[in-house]
Amino acid sequence: MPRFRTRLAGALLTVLALTLTGCGGTAASSQTTAAANRVEPLTDTPEPRLPVTVSSADGKKVTVSRARRIVPLSGSLSEIVFTLGLGDRVVARDITATFQQAAKLPLVTRNHDVSAESVLSLKPDLVLAEKTTGPSEAMGQIRAAGVPVLVVDPAQGLTDVGPRIQAVADALGVPAAGKELTKRSEDRIAAVRKAIPDHRERPRVAFLYLRGSASVYLIGGRGSGATSLLEAAGAVDAGAESGLKQDFTAITTEALAQAAPDVILVMTKGLESVGGIDGLVKIPGVAQTPAGMNRRVVSIEDGVLLNYGPRTDQVLKSLVDQLYGGGSE
Repeated sequence: MPRFRTRLAGALLTVLALTLTGCGGTAASSQTTAAANRVEPLTDTPEPRLPVTVSSADGKKVTVSRARRIVPLSGSLSEIVFTLGLGDRVVARDITATFQQAAKLPLVTRNHDVSAESVLSLKPDLVLAEKTTGPSEAMGQIRAAGVPVLVVDPAQGLTDVGPRIQAVADALGVPAAGKELTKRSEDRIAAVRKAIPDHRERPRVAFLYLRGSASVYLIGGRGSGATSLLEAAGAVDAGAESGLKQDFTAITTEALAQAAPDVILVMTKGLESVGGIDGLVKIPGVAQTPAGMNRRVVSIEDGVLLNYGPRTDQVLKSLVDQLYGGGSE
C-alpha cells in the first residue's frame, strides 16, 4: 500500500509510518485515466550533463557525478525520473511505485521502511528521497557508504508539481527536460481546470484515509494534501473547512457530522479494504452524512492520488469526472 504522496505530503506519510505496519501490497487498477497506470515519458530522452552540485531539502549540498544507477525512494520520485525519460537508469523501486514501467524492479523497502542493505547491494550512483524517507539509521548507512542522497521537499499541493520535477531534473543533469516536463504538466492541469463543467454549488468533499485490515479510519484536515486538489476541482475540502486542524483525525460520528460531506474521496485500496461502498457506510457516522445517504464516493488509485507530479492532470480529471459526471449541476 503506497504512502502515495511520497507525495505525498509529509503529514500523511508520518501517519502511515506510525500506523500502517504490516500493510503491504501494491495499488489496485486505477479509476483515473492514467493510461493503464503507465507514465508518459518525454519524447526526446535527454542525455545527463554531469557532474552537478545541487541543494538538497535537508540543507546539504549534493554533488552528482554519475546517474547510471538511480534509486528513487518514493513512487512520486520514480514517476518523475521515468517521465523525464530516464527510466532505464532506475535500478530499484519503493513500494509506492505502482505504475507499470516500474513493476518489475526490485523492491528496496518493506512496509515503507528503507533497507539500506538492499539499496547498497545495487551500487547506486544516486538515491532520491523524501524528507519523510526512513528510518534515519538506514539513510545514514547509505550516506556513510558515499552514495549521494538528494532529499526533495514534500508535495502538498498543485504548486509543488513544478519545483519537484525541476529538483529531480537538476540533480540528474537534465534541467531543460525539467522545464519541458514542468510546462507540459502545468499546461495539462490548466486544461483540465478550464474544462470543469459549470455547477451551482461547490460540493463538500471529505478525504478519508482507510485501511480496514489495520483498523485505520482517518479524515483529512488541513495539511492532508487533498485541499489543493479538491479546490482545483471546484470543491470544498470538508474536513479542513469544518475546522479539523490536524492533518488527519480519527473518524468519529461528530467529526463527520461537522464536515457534512456531499462526497467522500478515498483511495481505491482503502475502499477495497473496508468492503467497498457497502462496508464504507457501516463505519460509524458515514451513513448519516449526505455522502453516505446518497452513496456518493470518489475512488482514485492509491499510487497516484496525492503525488502532485506528471500525472496530476489525470488525477484531477478523474476527480472532476466522478464529481460532476461530465455534465453541469
